[in-house]
Amino acid sequence: MKRDAMTPEAREAALLEQLRRLLRGELSEGQVLRHLRREVLGMSQGDYAALVGISRRTLSDIERDAGNASMASMDRVFRPLGLRVGLLPRQPALLARLLEDDDARGPRG
Repeated sequence: MKRDAMTPEAREAALLEQLRRLLRGELSEGQVLRHLRREVLGMSQGDYAALVGISRRTLSDIERDAGNASMASMDRVFRPLGLRVGLLPRQPALLARLLEDDDARGPRG
């Protein structure tokens, strides 16, 4: 489904589903980026790279989880998706505990 065919709610749902899969360890950051760029934004690598101000090669490397992209480049590629690069525990059990603790606190506001 391309960007112009998706409602804002559908785009948000797709984003949240990809993030859930990332947090469960089912997808890498590069896989999430590639899916959202193609399926949610409907953009080619070249167009997206130009949008975020990096080379197509750098974008390709990030999507393939290859190379060693800088934090600045990672922030640039995720910014149009409303995301930022952050710190997460490497250990799945610790990540699960973190998410459970957050869920137990309930909504903030």
